[in-house]
Amino acid sequence: MMAAATLSLTNYQLQSHPLLPQPLSKSNTLLFSQPPHPSSSFYLPTAKDVKKLDGRRKAVEGLSCRAAVRAAGGWRRPDVSPWDDKPYEILPTGKRAYLDEQDVVAFLDPPMELIPLDPASYNPAAYLWKKIDDVPEERRHRLIHLLDPGLISRAWEIAGTRYEDSKLTKLMASNLLTCKDGERSLEFYHCRSGGGPSPIGWMKFFKKAIFRSNSGKVYGRFIAGGVVGQIANSISPLYFLTTEDREVMATEQPCDLAYEFGDGHLNLDNCPVGFPKPGKHPYPFNDQVMVYVRHIGPGVSVGQAWQEGKELQQVPRKLCGEILMVKDYSAA
Repeated sequence: MMAAATLSLTNYQLQSHPLLPQPLSKSNTLLFSQPPHPSSSFYLPTAKDVKKLDGRRKAVEGLSCRAAVRAAGGWRRPDVSPWDDKPYEILPTGKRAYLDEQDVVAFLDPPMELIPLDPASYNPAAYLWKKIDDVPEERRHRLIHLLDPGLISRAWEIAGTRYEDSKLTKLMASNLLTCKDGERSLEFYHCRSGGGPSPIGWMKFFKKAIFRSNSGKVYGRFIAGGVVGQIANSISPLYFLTTEDREVMATEQPCDLAYEFGDGHLNLDNCPVGFPKPGKHPYPFNDQVMVYVRHIGPGVSVGQAWQEGKELQQVPRKLCGEILMVKDYSAA
C-alpha cells in the first residue's frame, strides 16, 4: 500500500474552500500521496496536492468538483490504483502540464488557501533545490517559460535562505568551476529576465555560455537572439569573467559568485571554436556591470545585474530584473 504523508493544520492553515467538507478543526489531518522530505520538519504540498485542492490558476483551470472532493476527503475510484497516476495532466488546451515542474511553480507561488504559519521550521531554499532536482534534466529548460519575472525575483529571495545552512552553501548549480584539466569545460544556458529599457530590451530571453580558458580562469558570454542580436554578438560580444564574489556590493546580500564584464576582456585567449574575438563592450556593459549569482538547484541559478559605474560618486542601479539561468543539457 502506498505510503501516505500527513500535513497537520498546526503547520499549514487551510482556509475555507467551497469544494472542501466543512467544518475543519485544527485536529483535522489531510492525507497526501507523497512522504515528507526528510530535510523538512513538516510536509509541504506538491503541485499535485495544490491542484486537487484549488486548481492551478495558471496551468490547470476548470478542476471538477469531484476531483477536489477526492483530494480533500480521500475519495478515489475503486478501479484506479495510486500507481496508475501519471506524471502529468492533460490541460483543456491539449497540452501536458508535468507535475514535477508545477511543483516548482506551486512553491514559488502558493495559493492563498495554504499559508505557512512557521517558515522558520524548514529551509525554503533546500525544498526549492529538491523540487528542481526532481525535474528531469531534459525537461528542466521548461522552467524558463513557466517562471515569470515575478517568480524569478521570488526565487532570488528564497535562495538567500540557503546561506543559513553550511551544507546547503556548498551545493553548486554547475561543476564547471571545480572541473579538472582535460574535462569538458563548455556549458550553455537558457536565460530569462524581466528585461529593461533600451538598449537592453533584448535581455528578456537570451542565452549564456560558460567556459574555462587555458589559464584556468572561467569566462562566459551573454548571447542575444534575433537578427539584430546576432550582429551585436559578432561585433561586440558580451564576455565576462567569473569571480568568487560572495556579496552583492550595493545591498551586501550574500551570493555564490559574480560575472564581471569589465572592458570586454580583450586579452582573453583560446575562446571556444566558433566564438568571436573579444571587443569593447557597448554601453551600459562598459560601465562596470556585475551580475551576482545564486545557485537555486542543479543546473539552475538566478542572478542580479547591477550597473555599478566607473565613477566613485556614481550610485549603483539594477540593470534589469532578476535573471533565471537554466542549463541546456542537450548541448552537453
